[in-house]
Amino acid sequence: MSGTATPATLERKLGPWMLWGLGVGYVISGEYFGWNLGLEQGGTLGLAIATLFIILMYLCFTFCYTEMACAIPRAGGAFVYGTRALGRQMGFLAGIAQVIEFVFAPPAIAAAIGAYFNLFLPDVPAMHIAIVAYVLFTALNIYGVKAAAQFELFITVLAVGELLVFCGVTAPSVTWANLSMNALPNGMSGVFACIPFAIWFFLAIEGVANVAEEAVNPQRNILIGFGSAIITLVALAVFTFICATGVAGWEAIVYPTPGAAPSDSPLPLALGRVVGDSNVLYHMLIFIGLFGLVASFHGIILAAGRAVLEMGRVGYMSPILGRVHARFRTPANALVANMVVGIIALLSGKTADIITLSVFGALTLYVISLLSFFSLRVNEPKMARPFVAPLYPLAPTVGLVIALVALAAVTYYNLKLAAIYAGILAVSYAYFRLFAGSAAGLEADDLEGVALAEATKD
Repeated sequence: MSGTATPATLERKLGPWMLWGLGVGYVISGEYFGWNLGLEQGGTLGLAIATLFIILMYLCFTFCYTEMACAIPRAGGAFVYGTRALGRQMGFLAGIAQVIEFVFAPPAIAAAIGAYFNLFLPDVPAMHIAIVAYVLFTALNIYGVKAAAQFELFITVLAVGELLVFCGVTAPSVTWANLSMNALPNGMSGVFACIPFAIWFFLAIEGVANVAEEAVNPQRNILIGFGSAIITLVALAVFTFICATGVAGWEAIVYPTPGAAPSDSPLPLALGRVVGDSNVLYHMLIFIGLFGLVASFHGIILAAGRAVLEMGRVGYMSPILGRVHARFRTPANALVANMVVGIIALLSGKTADIITLSVFGALTLYVISLLSFFSLRVNEPKMARPFVAPLYPLAPTVGLVIALVALAAVTYYNLKLAAIYAGILAVSYAYFRLFAGSAAGLEADDLEGVALAEATKD
C-alpha cells in the first residue's frame, strides 16, 4: 500500500450534515449495546447516576474541544492541540491515547455486529462475520472520504429513526416498578464501577475533529457538526436508557436467560418483552439495529485512520503511516494497520475488556485536551477563535474534575487492564524517546505554524 501513497493533503469534501452524520454515527452504537453491561455493576440507579455525570462531562468537554477544533482544524485532533499547548511529550501522550481509543473501540463494535448478524445467520460464526465487516469497511474508507461520509450519513439517519421507533413502542410499557427493581445492587461502589459503560454512550464524539482537514469551511461547519451531534446523542441516550430498563427491569436486558452470560444485544431483549420475538417490529429492530452498529464501526475506523495519519506525519509512528494514498487521497496505510490491530483484539473475545481499554484512552485524551484548552486560553489569548466556548473557566474545570475522577475510578476497578494500558503507553513512549524524539517530521513550533496556516486558510 505504501508504494502508491504520497504525503499529499487530504481533500475537503464534508459539509455540516455529513459532520453531524459522522458525529452521531461514531457514537450511536453505544445506544444499541455495551452500556447494558454496566447494569451488572451498578443497576438502574447506579448507571443512571454515572451517566448523568458523564453527560455533564461531555457537554463541558465538547464546548472546549469545539473551540480548539475550529481554531486549529487539523486531522490529529487532541494530538495537535496537546503539542501546541503543552509541548511534544504531552502531545505525544494525547496522540497515543487517541489512537488507543479509536483502535480498540471498533473491535468491540465488530463483536456486536457479529452477534446481531448471528441472529439471522446462526450457521455462520459471529467471529467470521466480524472479520469480514472489518475488511469491507476498511476498504470503503480507503476508497474515499466523501463516499464514506455519505454512507455514514445514510445509515446514521436509519439508526436514529430505529431508536425512535424502539422508544415509541416500548415507552407505554415502562413502569417505575421496573426502573426501581434492584436499582443499586452493589451500593455506591457500583456507580463508580459502571463508569466505563456510561462513557460508552458517548465515546468517540470527539472524532469529528479528526476530519477537520476534510471539512468545507471547518471554522463554521465543525461547530454545527459537534453541537448538533452532542444534543442528538444526549437525547437518544436518556430515552433509550429509560425505555430499555423500564420494560422488565435491568436484569432482563443483561441476561437473556437466568444465569446466562451478559448479552451484546439489549434492545431486542427489551422489545421482545413487549411484542414477542416473532413480531415484525422485533425483526426490524434487529435488522436496522445493525445499521447503528455499522455507523459507529465505520465512523470510528474513519477517525482512527486520521489519528494515526497525523502521528505518522510527524514521525511519532512509522512515516509510512503518515502517507496519503495518491489516487484516493485517504490514509490507506494507517487504515490497514488499524484493521490488523483491531482484528487481533477482536480475536480475544473479551468485549467488556476492549471497551474498558478504549475508555482508558478516551479519558486520558479528555484530561490532556482540557489542560490544553486552559493553556491555549492563557498563553495564546489572541489566537483566532471562530467559536468561543461559554462558561469559562467553570465549564472546562467541571469537565476536567469529572474526567479525573472517572479515570481514577476506572483504574481502581480495572487494575489488570490499567496495567495493560500503562504498558502500551510505556512501550509507545520508549519508541518516541528512542526513535521519534530527534527525527520527528515536525517540531512543536513547526506544528504551530502549520496549524495557524490551516486555521486561516478558509
